[in-house]
Amino acid sequence: MYSTKNLAILSVLLIAVLYQYLGNNGNNSSSQPTTITTNRSQSSSTTPVVPAADVERIRKAADDPQARFWTTVSGTVTRNLKDDTEGSRHQKFLVEIAPGLTLLVAHNIDLAPRVPVRPGDQVLLQGEYAWNNRGGVIHWTHHDPDGRRGGWIETGGKRYE
Repeated sequence: MYSTKNLAILSVLLIAVLYQYLGNNGNNSSSQPTTITTNRSQSSSTTPVVPAADVERIRKAADDPQARFWTTVSGTVTRNLKDDTEGSRHQKFLVEIAPGLTLLVAHNIDLAPRVPVRPGDQVLLQGEYAWNNRGGVIHWTHHDPDGRRGGWIETGGKRYE
């Protein structure tokens, strides 16, 4: 019913959630990452199950032009978009993290390899959430060449940073 790999992934995600919760004494500070977990027992084409508090935080952020915080999310790729080639090049795609909640991912392909994603693929990613007029964008999903905090994207068992 559960593969060893899926149980290991679920265990790591659960430990990360507990670590974050206990490390913040139950308070979810905007400077700390938010972890959104996926129900791994379902098929890979289903939408991830996201804790209600995390969904609410991101939904509220969509209405706040000042919203900006680091987060870790998982979801299903729903669409690949045309690359942004002005300035630093960015691969763009949409990820549904909960029913009716889709975020834009802008991944800098001048600093990190392109991520081979297609609609239906599951991704786990860490980056900075920033407000935009369509609900939000996750960017900074790559290492930082100046040594500051960086992010990453995982899919198909491989991490791109």
